[in-house]
Amino acid sequence: MATLLGIDIGTSGTKALICNARGRVLATATAPHTRQEPKPGFSEQDPTQWWSAVQKATKAALKKAKIRGDQVTGVGLSGQMHGSVFLGEGTKPLRPAILWNDQRTAAQCEKITAAAGGQKKLIRMVGNPALTGFTAPKMLWVRQHEKAVWRATKHVLLPKDYIRLCMTGDYATEVSDASGLLLLDVKKRQYNQKLLDLLKIKRELLPNCVESHEVTGTLHRAGAKALGLKEGTPVVGGAGDNAAGAVGNGIVSRGLVNASLGTSGVVYAHADEPVYDPKGRVHTMCSAIDGKWCVFGCMLSAAGSFQWYRDQLRPGEEFSALVKEAKKAKPGSGGLQFLPYLTGERCPHPDPDAKGAFIGLTTRHGKKEMTRALLEGITYGMAEQTRIFTEMGLAMKTIRLTGGGAQSAFWRQLQADVYGKPVATVNSAEGPAMGVAILAGVGTGVWKNVPAACKAIVKETAVLKPDPASKKAYAKRVDTYQSLYPALKETFKQLGG
Repeated sequence: MATLLGIDIGTSGTKALICNARGRVLATATAPHTRQEPKPGFSEQDPTQWWSAVQKATKAALKKAKIRGDQVTGVGLSGQMHGSVFLGEGTKPLRPAILWNDQRTAAQCEKITAAAGGQKKLIRMVGNPALTGFTAPKMLWVRQHEKAVWRATKHVLLPKDYIRLCMTGDYATEVSDASGLLLLDVKKRQYNQKLLDLLKIKRELLPNCVESHEVTGTLHRAGAKALGLKEGTPVVGGAGDNAAGAVGNGIVSRGLVNASLGTSGVVYAHADEPVYDPKGRVHTMCSAIDGKWCVFGCMLSAAGSFQWYRDQLRPGEEFSALVKEAKKAKPGSGGLQFLPYLTGERCPHPDPDAKGAFIGLTTRHGKKEMTRALLEGITYGMAEQTRIFTEMGLAMKTIRLTGGGAQSAFWRQLQADVYGKPVATVNSAEGPAMGVAILAGVGTGVWKNVPAACKAIVKETAVLKPDPASKKAYAKRVDTYQSLYPALKETFKQLGG
């Protein structure tokens, strides 16, 4: 029986997952890495930490699964999107990788938009507006501010594709992750040469781009030895973390939506055709399914806001205890609202100057109201994205929940009430690592295609319907939440960094 390895290079750590051809998870293991903030708004990591973490997690998963490395028949890679690894020849980075939540590139985004002839033309070219998180603005920033690094740069790779290079020696990426470069024609699923020319970026800097299930190469001797695997093991394209997570949760047909509450908050919808938001509030990208697309939005500080709240204001307390406390407050938190813009915002407000805030605070409010307001505010931010999907005509029959927000019964019901849609959990909680293990299975012939694999493996385990009264009440509160950012946008800028 085939044995598949899925590896997910996240922001805080790397996860390795081993499953069999029936989709049963045999073992998982994680290894941490650290992030640096050298200046306000900057976010960087050392890519060599990823490679070290991949080795540790893979060997630990093999040991826990009690299998030999030569029993692994295929490898899939997932990773945090948009991170920029600048390389000369070889695998030693020229500088730390600039991450998805880095906010330094506002000026470069303006230059890209102007070079394309405006935001509408840019969206027609690559499916999305220029945002600080994307890769192309980072390339322009390095070219402008670190000229020696730029002159030495021969290759620019995304995080998971840097790991591919370390494993196989191949320079390759795939369409879902490449969609976040801001250099890929999402509709045609290939690089947009016109935009590359306008930005004076050489095509040779970018890796070859394939479909997510396609084999890009095999483990070379050094890579196999480092991981404890067999030389020649196939490695497939894989997917960016959001697209990989969608596969892991079976979001492979019209009407299915995934809401993931991790450090960031992502709402992801399957699309059979490329559908664009003309206002650029959410992203249209290639999915990990051959010839299919997706629409998703990403808020930067979702469960990350909850972690900040616990670490800074309630140190030492368990998250479960805080959720239990929030449950004691009345819905709506006595009129208190929380804006989760702790690291700026991306969707639907692409604004690095946006700030977090408690609004409406009075002497009547205590800890339980503040905690509930925070959880409600995060969920309102997710609901903003589902409303945009409705405007775009995307069907939403059921919203599948993943991430930390799916672990709490209280937060699951809160999401159902705020989204106003049935929400479901599935039998796999492994997300992106499971998704790319499935892609490895498709690429090596275990399953015919991705939808067939998900049909065989992914099952809904529970469905929650929204409470009608709560749905109506929360719809009004989301209206209020949506009015706050426009009212405070200029004030955020005046507050500065």
